Amino acid sequence: MESMDFLSNPVFFTALALILSLFTVQIVAKVVNKTKAKKKKYPPIGGTVFHQLLNFKRLHHYMTELAGKHKTYRLLGLFRNEIYTSDPVNVEYILKTNFENYGKGSHNYDILRDLLGDGIFTVDGEKWRQQRKISSHEFSTKVLRDFSSVIFKKNAAKVAKILSDIAKNNKTIDIQDLFMKATLDSIFQVAFGAELDSMCGSSEEGKSFSNAFDEASSITLWRYVDVFWKLKKFLNIGSEAALKKKTKIINEFAFKLISNKIEQMKNSKDKSSTKREDILSRFLQVTESDPTYLRDIILNVIIAGKDTTATTLAWFIYLLCKHPHVQDKVVKELREATKAKEVTNFVEFANSLSEEVLENMQYLHAAITETLRIYPAVPVDAKICFSDDTLPDGFAVKKGDMVSYQPYAMGRMKFLWGDDAEQFRPERWLNQEGVFQPESPFKFTAFQAGPRICLGKEFAYKQLKIFAAVLLSCFAFKMSNEEKIVHYRTMINLHIDGGLEVHVFHRNGN
Repeated sequence: MESMDFLSNPVFFTALALILSLFTVQIVAKVVNKTKAKKKKYPPIGGTVFHQLLNFKRLHHYMTELAGKHKTYRLLGLFRNEIYTSDPVNVEYILKTNFENYGKGSHNYDILRDLLGDGIFTVDGEKWRQQRKISSHEFSTKVLRDFSSVIFKKNAAKVAKILSDIAKNNKTIDIQDLFMKATLDSIFQVAFGAELDSMCGSSEEGKSFSNAFDEASSITLWRYVDVFWKLKKFLNIGSEAALKKKTKIINEFAFKLISNKIEQMKNSKDKSSTKREDILSRFLQVTESDPTYLRDIILNVIIAGKDTTATTLAWFIYLLCKHPHVQDKVVKELREATKAKEVTNFVEFANSLSEEVLENMQYLHAAITETLRIYPAVPVDAKICFSDDTLPDGFAVKKGDMVSYQPYAMGRMKFLWGDDAEQFRPERWLNQEGVFQPESPFKFTAFQAGPRICLGKEFAYKQLKIFAAVLLSCFAFKMSNEEKIVHYRTMINLHIDGGLEVHVFHRNGN
């Protein structure tokens, strides 16, 4: 992360965290005493938020270790408790049964608003309901579904062409980086109706936007553990100074595209709504044209659709490299479903992937879902409790507490998935006939659940399956260094730290 200032110094950082941890001993004593006095049953103490600081680079491992000890636990902080749960009954209560009592709140809003503004991922109440209502309608339209499919197929074919050149020249490639560019191109076209073409590097502005967006995302997550971020923002130093520069780049690019789209629509002779395929155009037809409001909506769409899909594809390829027998099974199913023994034209093959063909790929769907179980794109999701409450497991929650469910940790819990919870086994999602069997969204939480369930779930699966079908029908994948231990980078989304370098080989002599 750029300009991570003096707090990134390991010696100072560790010393500071240890001092603050010792300071919280007094807080622990007070909390325990209050708990006994009030005779309320609070979740067991797993540690403090300063332990999160010490474990930041392996944050989700640390949280998984705690979840293995307690289905629900709390971390003590200076200003609030942080409650973490992996119990599906609690998850359903938070996300659905008592939905109105758990939202983003001012804490999450303050952290996220510099990047995401008043978008659907940062707001509650009427602002959220209005955006959800419009977005839900637009995402369900056949026009947008068909438009997105065309975009996904076009960009999957582009990726195949790039990988074909890599394979011919016997080179390796960071496939996560390529997926990042491809999904950014896809979501940009779906969201703005504009060509970014970051895969070919033809847009310096687009490249600058993409880099700024990644860095801003990383710095924004850092705010959750950096108790000094507001002071640094006020003084405009360190990570906050870097975030300010990154958001300036993001905003300038977004406002330029919005302005061009508004002007384009004003000058368009065809006012028919059926011709408005991209999300921005459709929002401009049904709601206000305030650039800031539109910027917030579109950036939330981008963060929902770019990194989540790209990182899932990267983890998917990683798992197939580590489990070649699964890669072979996926390829066998693809050949049976598409009836294509050899692919000679990437564009034609991508366009041949009809809805019916994609639906028949049950094992591929299971393998992608299994990837999301183990490596969820959003590893933890935080809410704020708006009033004192008691969770179904009997633990009390105070007003102002942060309450989070943990998709990453939940995917590794034996009490949920059995003794082989940490194994990559797509078959767990299939019945005896080989048909995909979904799990409760409160157990498999990769797409959230309840009123805030991901609107783009169908779009995500479609893009993932199209890319997987095109690439695996044409290429075989191996890690460039099979001994390398792959780690995640602690961000809002679960990136592979340092990317994923792979060898690519043609299938059938393409």
